[in-house]
Amino acid sequence: MMMLEQNPDGVIKADIVVGIPSYNEAPNIAFPTEQAALGLKQYFGHMAAVIINSDNNSPDRTAEAFMATDTHGIPKISLSTPEGIKGRGNNFRNLFKKVIEMDAKALVVVDSDLKSITPMWIKNLGEPLFKDFGFVAPLYMRHAHDDMFSSTIVYPLTRALYGRRVKQPIGGDYGLSRGMINTLLKSNLWNGDVAQYGIDIWMTTRAMNEGIPICQAFLARPKMHRVRENVLDPGPLFRQVLSTIFDLMETYRDKWSVTKWSKPTAIFGFGGEEPQLPAPVKINREKLYQRFKAGFSEYWEIYRSICTTESFQKLREIASLSMEHFEIPEPIWAKIMYDFALAFHRKTPARSRVLEVLVPLYIGMVLSFANKTKGMTLPQADEALEDMCLHYEQTKPYLIDRWK
Repeated sequence: MMMLEQNPDGVIKADIVVGIPSYNEAPNIAFPTEQAALGLKQYFGHMAAVIINSDNNSPDRTAEAFMATDTHGIPKISLSTPEGIKGRGNNFRNLFKKVIEMDAKALVVVDSDLKSITPMWIKNLGEPLFKDFGFVAPLYMRHAHDDMFSSTIVYPLTRALYGRRVKQPIGGDYGLSRGMINTLLKSNLWNGDVAQYGIDIWMTTRAMNEGIPICQAFLARPKMHRVRENVLDPGPLFRQVLSTIFDLMETYRDKWSVTKWSKPTAIFGFGGEEPQLPAPVKINREKLYQRFKAGFSEYWEIYRSICTTESFQKLREIASLSMEHFEIPEPIWAKIMYDFALAFHRKTPARSRVLEVLVPLYIGMVLSFANKTKGMTLPQADEALEDMCLHYEQTKPYLIDRWK
């Protein structure tokens, strides 16, 4: 894939790079760019630094907005895919190639629409890379009902499979060492979903399985940016992330099939900024309930073909519950997720619809978790999430036995 480049300062080498992937973010990109520059000056002032925008040829002139931003003397480079080639993963790949070309030791990646980033984020995502860590995942302050896709599926499933507790595996902001980037670039596992929204979970899963030292960066505040997920209509992110998880289960079967339980992952950056509590997240329980009911009614025959008889019978009982008492027990939810992974693995006739028909069940699980955590404090909601993760781990032998 060809890469378009603007490098007005003629930068050819750097020690640390901040990369900002983007598509149509002209109104938003200046703020994270300026905060990145302040972070580089304050915490990495003794190093050669550059900020790179890796764009998808945005028609709204994102690249021009980026290049016009004052970065307090830190040089800037603009990269872009050719017209017509989009995808977050393609932006990452261009960033990776440029980092290797510049012989940089560390890459910090931040989203282009961030409203809550501070210079400290650059420090906490970047410093571990100079202390022998290869991959740094973000750890934000999050409300129990924020990013439910990650909370109910991505985090507990990835944790149960590979035995590492990385709480926000698709958080969006990362640190990567040159060694980690080389590992990713040499991979033959890039595919259509990885070139899009699958890139985040692909990187996290690769780090867990390729011997890369991992830590989490505590970022002390909620992540505020343009909302990417509509729970009622999860869109391409849902499909691309899940298909990447299921594809990687084939690749790393020898690893996850012998991994038992999970262990904590180091957290870097406590004691910096004062933590900020997240704002409440509104959940429209009535709409979630109706969407689940409609989906179950439409797809019940497919659910019967994917799930075991026991799980399907439980689903039928759950579908008859009132909204106020609606609950999907977590051991049943874990089995259902494993049933869907198995359907994807077996390449059954239903495989092409696996991700589509999972959406109403996911929406039901969001409602169930919202009911369970209603009125809970942040620590109490974290305990509820921990319970869900433990059920995924306890139920994992169910997956291993049926995969064989």
